[in-house]
Amino acid sequence: MDRSFPPPPAPGTAMSPVNPSAEARWLLSNRRSSGKRTLGVPGPTGDALDDLLTVAARVPDHRRLEPWRFITFEDQMRTHAGDRLADIYRADHPEANADDVALNATTLLSRAPTVVCVVSSPNPEHKTPVWEQELSAGAVCHQLLLAANAAGWSGAWLTEWIAYDRRVAAMMGLTATERVAGFIYLGTATANPPERPRPDMPAKITRWSGAL
Repeated sequence: MDRSFPPPPAPGTAMSPVNPSAEARWLLSNRRSSGKRTLGVPGPTGDALDDLLTVAARVPDHRRLEPWRFITFEDQMRTHAGDRLADIYRADHPEANADDVALNATTLLSRAPTVVCVVSSPNPEHKTPVWEQELSAGAVCHQLLLAANAAGWSGAWLTEWIAYDRRVAAMMGLTATERVAGFIYLGTATANPPERPRPDMPAKITRWSGAL
């Protein structure tokens, strides 16, 4: 695909506070993740992927700290990373057979043609609470899914054990204060995901009246 998004405006440009759009309202009302096994080729690469990441970074960010970054896994690097994951998995599961290792490690990053690791990279010394910085990284994950859908790609936000293992973090070059916000799997849908049950919204909403 060619580039799908316009370039960002220059800093200081007067921006509209609202952008009414029937298409955007439809997208938000119908957003749906794809199953991790239904993400086929092709996936976003090159300028198309860079555009998605640029749009994903347009999220709320208290005091403009940019407390996140991206690591992409594309082409043969997915296989190379899978081999490294397999070594880590075998160290913890010496009894695992080849099928177990393939399912739980080797193929994890090969289930989609493009995988983006969104890294939460807060500054713990800054006065902005780390929790707020981590929420910004979560917003990046969701914004990336929305941008991908708007550009014609399907996606899924996953974590699994590789998001929490410090050996995997070291393999990817994360620092001691960084952690994985999510692995965003991107590709072309090979099946239509069914709608799933959604929250009972009245049960989720409290309109505060001042009473304790």
